[in-house]
Amino acid sequence: MHKQFSEVVRLIRSARKNALKAVNTEMINLYWSIGEYISNKIQRAEWGDGVVRELADYIQNREREAKGFSDKNLWRMKQFYETYKEFPKLSPLVRQITWTHNLAIFSRCKYPDERAFYINLTLQENYSKRELERQISTSFYERTMIGNSKLSPVVRETQNSLKNTFKDTYVFEFLNLPDTHNESDLQRGLLKQMKSFILELGKDFIFIGEEYKLQVGNADFYIDLVFYHRALNCLIAIKLKTDKFKPAYIGQMNFYLEALDRDVRKPNENPSMGILLCRDKDHQVVEYALSRSLSPTMVAEYKTQLPSKRVLQKKLQGVFNDKRIKKINNKNIKKTNNKIIINTNSKIIKNTNNKSIIKTNNKSIKKTNNKSIKKTNKTIPLKTKRL
Repeated sequence: MHKQFSEVVRLIRSARKNALKAVNTEMINLYWSIGEYISNKIQRAEWGDGVVRELADYIQNREREAKGFSDKNLWRMKQFYETYKEFPKLSPLVRQITWTHNLAIFSRCKYPDERAFYINLTLQENYSKRELERQISTSFYERTMIGNSKLSPVVRETQNSLKNTFKDTYVFEFLNLPDTHNESDLQRGLLKQMKSFILELGKDFIFIGEEYKLQVGNADFYIDLVFYHRALNCLIAIKLKTDKFKPAYIGQMNFYLEALDRDVRKPNENPSMGILLCRDKDHQVVEYALSRSLSPTMVAEYKTQLPSKRVLQKKLQGVFNDKRIKKINNKNIKKTNNKIIINTNSKIIKNTNNKSIIKTNNKSIKKTNNKSIKKTNKTIPLKTKRL
């Protein structure tokens, strides 16, 4: 009987949740419409800045129970509308998150891609306002984008849905660790602050255990931290290093992953993956170390203080520039490969059906591959591409 009762309670909660969503959508629609109205009036020079203050007073006098319509908030509504009016794909999404979430995003994020990232992340991870503000403060967007660009080819081939899953740098400002600390201090701090640690990793990470024991042969081995990732459907081994990355660490992680796959992984799960969290790393050394490795391992660094957003933005811009150059080079190569040169005495005559044909004169024409082709009196269709 209790099971049947609980179903009714579930229906009540679901209806309440849907009602709140509907109210939120209507409120965001209202703010959008007010912002659009004010923006148009000011753009047409019908209103000056002082009129918005008069409008706020007018609303207060006519609708005394209405809250949130101060002149400051009215300017925010205008900014809200002007931020997203030219981005139709984002317009429906901003109506799915609260005004406080929207306010944090459009007031603190400068670029469209960055705003889109945090809107989708808020919907995906169901962030509270505090959690969202923490991610923006720690440059979560920049670190994730840089992390996407640093994935090794082996890791990309192992999983098809790795985008935005791992970061190049992890921030553990919540640990309040001293500048000098060891691996035990780091591990204990992360375990005590597991909720904050999961927020930094991503909410698809499920904690399995610490000092995870592996028995191989007659020896015991221990992995610092083991997680399970719901979306990737695989185990994640994390090794903590409080010094700079060394190539030898890859071999140690490969051993752990092999042991997990042989002795722990279930038949329906994907191959295990590893994260080497180091205090520092040389990107060129990491690239060399992973270039011939078949291990699905990510090498990331961790910081105990908030990173400089300016430094990360500059680093991300370098990543975007590299991608742009690579794209241009690929286009040039493609163009070069598509060029066809015909060196003959033939005449090209355009047909009424817009097809090109070649009239031949019973001569043998030597092609570029040094093969002779005997021509006939027939017209031979030639497929050509306009370059």
